[in-house]
Amino acid sequence: MSMVCLSDFEAYAKKYLPKIAWDYFAAGADDCTTRDENILAYKRIHFRPRMLRDVSMMDIRTKILGSEISFPVGIAPTGFHQLAWPDGEKSTARAARAMDICYIASTYSTCSLEEISMAAPGGLRWFQLYIHRNRAASQQLVRRAEALGFQALVLTVDLPYTGKRRDDVRNGFRLPPHMKVKNLEGAFEVCKMSLLDPSVTWNDVYWLQSLTRLPIIIKGILTGEDAALAVKHGVQGIIVSNHGGRQLDEGPATIDALVEVVEAVRGRVEVYVDGGIRKGSDVLKALALGAKCVFIGRPALWGLAYKGEEGLQDVLRILQDEFRLSMALAG
Repeated sequence: MSMVCLSDFEAYAKKYLPKIAWDYFAAGADDCTTRDENILAYKRIHFRPRMLRDVSMMDIRTKILGSEISFPVGIAPTGFHQLAWPDGEKSTARAARAMDICYIASTYSTCSLEEISMAAPGGLRWFQLYIHRNRAASQQLVRRAEALGFQALVLTVDLPYTGKRRDDVRNGFRLPPHMKVKNLEGAFEVCKMSLLDPSVTWNDVYWLQSLTRLPIIIKGILTGEDAALAVKHGVQGIIVSNHGGRQLDEGPATIDALVEVVEAVRGRVEVYVDGGIRKGSDVLKALALGAKCVFIGRPALWGLAYKGEEGLQDVLRILQDEFRLSMALAG
């Protein structure tokens, strides 16, 4: 199968992954309205291309929190990569390092923080965190991540409870017995997520800051009001995200929410966006609307399902080439 665009990888993953794994990765909440709207919203945004601009030389590098990356795409935190490829998050980390981009490792990885670090030493890695009722467990994760050289913490704030993903309910989704959530072994029964703390508030950002010197990025912001509160509470970045449409259905598409967040932030912190990015032109649209970088979730998993580390690099190269071409053609 000739892999020309990201939808080719999606078709491959849907065909060859076990149904229960595909359903887990593809799931949106309730009617999947927000999941689908994330993609459709990009199609409603149009370029105003300019001509005769001399695009013979282009530099697509950028910096996020002071670290240079090869182009403005990173890998969003998603769980359970071993469902897509046996080496799981180790392959993801190696692909990110090879492409010189940022990988945000999930709390719900099927490889430990230590394994991810050893797989790709020197790579740019951030760590995604949930605050659990057991604050000692969260505190230990923060200290482990910092000691292992992760360069930022990404606090996910849109999951006080797990959204209703109907296919997962129908399938009775659980990890296969040979897979573990390595970072939380023994902490709780996997997939019930019963130790997530629904009482978390903005004050807990201060608690997190007391534990670490790492910059803190808030993931899950969709309104200007919350963006302003994030800045007020001293975070260093915001990821505009609706959890891939897996939490509250019928909320805004992330690219639509981006404009409001960027306006509220007024350049005081870096703003990123995830959700619905399927082409290099989508990356350009997000940057034109104020994002510093975008992060991809499901497409990274499709790449893993295709050929592991090599397949994920293929996905990233296609996005990189499409982004460069879109920049040139838009002037």
